[in-house]
Amino acid sequence: MREWLRDHGLLVANLLLFVIFFGGMILSGVRVYNSEQLEHGEEAVSLGGYLLSGDFYEATFENWESEFLQMAMYIVLTAFLFQRGSSESKPVDEPAPQDEDPREAADRPGVPWPVRRGGWVLKVYENSLSGLFFILFFASIAAHAISGARAYSDEELAHGGEPVSTLQYLGTSQFWFESFQNWQSEFLAVAVIVGASVYLRQRGSPESKPVAEPHKETGA
Repeated sequence: MREWLRDHGLLVANLLLFVIFFGGMILSGVRVYNSEQLEHGEEAVSLGGYLLSGDFYEATFENWESEFLQMAMYIVLTAFLFQRGSSESKPVDEPAPQDEDPREAADRPGVPWPVRRGGWVLKVYENSLSGLFFILFFASIAAHAISGARAYSDEELAHGGEPVSTLQYLGTSQFWFESFQNWQSEFLAVAVIVGASVYLRQRGSPESKPVAEPHKETGA
């Protein structure tokens, strides 16, 4: 068990932190939601009622969509663009192992099955990481739109307005404000790590160059 945890510690730690913070979001979210309910002269809801509300799903998926968009775009952009001196970039003036044509390694021991299979299977596989994140992004933005329309309609009805459909909600400034306020922060964070890793270090982290590495050296 100890060896398994050592081998999977990074994944386990992040999943554990996700569960802790997601739980914190739920517990604080239901209090905020009930506070707003009481302000509007409506009844407070139970924790279960909050978990079935449009507000909960809208808050969840508007954040998830930005994370998945950031990762999808980052994977694609780092395949084609460079930042000299950054640990987040492939080397500028020399070949990178990520650019190796997998078709030339089909007979190499231990290669993944899609590499041995070749054809369209390999074509899908060699773009599967970004593909996964784009699928998760579009699924999350769809869920954001659906749940956001429900939450927006509840708010409108509480103030004597009319409910909206999902398509109508997509045309509101509220939907795009919720999206853009998250998207901009994600790409700012990426820009900071790309630029800061040129000059700053974190000993022991693969996200940093070795501490003694010159600033101009690119890649981990």
